[in-house]
Amino acid sequence: MNYIGAHVSVAGGVETAPGRASQIGANALAIFTKNQRRWEAKPLTTQQCDAFRTELATSGIRPEHVVIHASYLINLATPAPDARRRSVEALLDECVRAEQLGLTLVNFHPGSGLGELTEDETLEAIAAGVREILDRTERAVIVLEGTAGQGDHVGWRMSHLGSIIEMAGADSRISVCIDTCHAYAAGYDLVTSGGYEAMISEIDREIGLDRLVAIHLNDSKFGLGSRKDRHELIGEGEIGIAGLANLVTDPRLDNVPFILETPDPERWADEIARLRLVAGGR
Repeated sequence: MNYIGAHVSVAGGVETAPGRASQIGANALAIFTKNQRRWEAKPLTTQQCDAFRTELATSGIRPEHVVIHASYLINLATPAPDARRRSVEALLDECVRAEQLGLTLVNFHPGSGLGELTEDETLEAIAAGVREILDRTERAVIVLEGTAGQGDHVGWRMSHLGSIIEMAGADSRISVCIDTCHAYAAGYDLVTSGGYEAMISEIDREIGLDRLVAIHLNDSKFGLGSRKDRHELIGEGEIGIAGLANLVTDPRLDNVPFILETPDPERWADEIARLRLVAGGR
């Protein structure tokens, strides 16, 4: 069965998100639990957490198909000590909020050494931050998102993600999210069946398919290997509907939530319906 949804708004509180997801025909969703471009946020109240759990149950969406997207400000690899400590604490807070909401998956962008660290040093810094957060939480799963390779950000090769996992102790609470736009921009050919199978094989070899817990399903404005992170509407970019069909028809991904982050929320209901049709109603 396919679990397809979108990164929906939490305007009015996190408890409003499951209802919004239901309105667009989603059976998966992603959310921010606080302003993604600010460090500070009010703590979640008991009433909000209880209401979210109730609304999620009413929607029929299972907790394992909900992904929290952490703040864009987080960079576990920054060489500035104060900024790095702030990033670690911010990601820790995201994980605590996930546990309060009855969720586990917390997705974040691995980060960059900002030109001051080598690639290995960057990966080691991220892994050390991940390890610290795991030691300070109980159930949250840290989800490393593959990047497009812009600038000197790591995470654009599957081997980067695999190395972070190994350096952090290969804990079962470390997983990955693949963004189709990012992967295509990084040079992974999702369009041809051979290219797609090569990517899946590399994920399995470098990371393990069992650690693939979410997919951001986006078309790409730019071409293969562009290293540009620019999402496009489903079927209207360089990947195209045939390329995205490789994922939604793959039985190995049946329990993995597909999350739309395409640029027009008004189109999400239609995009979800179209993807289900492509998947043959699975």
